[in-house]
Amino acid sequence: MFKKTDKVEKNINQDVTLLADTLDEVLQSAGDKSKDELDKLRSKAQGVLRDTRARFNTDKISQQARDAAASSNDYVKDNPWYGVGAGAAIGIVIGVLLGRR
Repeated sequence: MFKKTDKVEKNINQDVTLLADTLDEVLQSAGDKSKDELDKLRSKAQGVLRDTRARFNTDKISQQARDAAASSNDYVKDNPWYGVGAGAAIGIVIGVLLGRR
């Protein structure tokens, strides 16, 4: 049902891993590289950061959240008793927690 979300999560994990690896490479090799090599590493890190920021565009994330909400809404409309059951279960849990006071 949420295969698109799973794919997005994998892409985000890959982007963050690539960014972390690149920044780690820059930090580890900062002491033993020449100025030209450091400039190349810095450019590479800036490029990866720019690409990652572009992928984390808030418009895309908010659209994905709206898509997930719409999918959830459609699921509850197609299976209303599951929604009723989930609401009842949540109500019982909250009632038990409040009743303990």
